Amino acid sequence: MGMARLVDAIRRAVEASGKTRYRIAKESGVSAGQLSRLVNGERGMTVDTIERLADYLGLKITIEPKGKSRKVR
Repeated sequence: MGMARLVDAIRRAVEASGKTRYRIAKESGVSAGQLSRLVNGERGMTVDTIERLADYLGLKITIEPKGKSRKVR
């Protein structure tokens, strides 16, 4: 999953949560500014911020190898 897709999934979960951004920020331990930047599509989120938000929102982050690599001959 690319970073853009990851951030988009978190953004959708924030919007679907029915909670205010302030509440999500306060309860997840992420600053309101960081959450605002994420929701507004700005870059520069740290792994820690993404993990905190994903955990709070009940999301699981999975990293898997891409499909079979093609050998160049």
